Amino acid sequence: MKFRFEDLGTYDSKNSVNYPDYAHKLCKKVANNSKNIGILVCGSGIGMSMAANRHKKIRAAVCYSVKNTKLSRLHNNANIITLGSRLIKKKIAFKCIDVFLNTKFERGRHLKRIKKI
Repeated sequence: MKFRFEDLGTYDSKNSVNYPDYAHKLCKKVANNSKNIGILVCGSGIGMSMAANRHKKIRAAVCYSVKNTKLSRLHNNANIITLGSRLIKKKIAFKCIDVFLNTKFERGRHLKRIKKI
């Protein structure tokens, strides 16, 4: 599959940033187009997930393994993956991103649950 990427920042790896600002920026883009999906990274992945999930139409999942990443897409139709840079090895993070980008929502019995979120 081909994907078009847009990097929304941050471009400063040395200084602390307010991660919710970046989560909100990404969520606006994802919520405005149902075909868009996003990737957020912070130290644990939890803060980004919490900030993102405050937005309507967003289902952000903290992912730390290939299996939980796949399930986040298959069963929960997650449209944003959040990763914890301090908690996941780079190789696993890239595997999770690949799985996230290439796994489709199963629909079926899961659809009615997603509608309740």
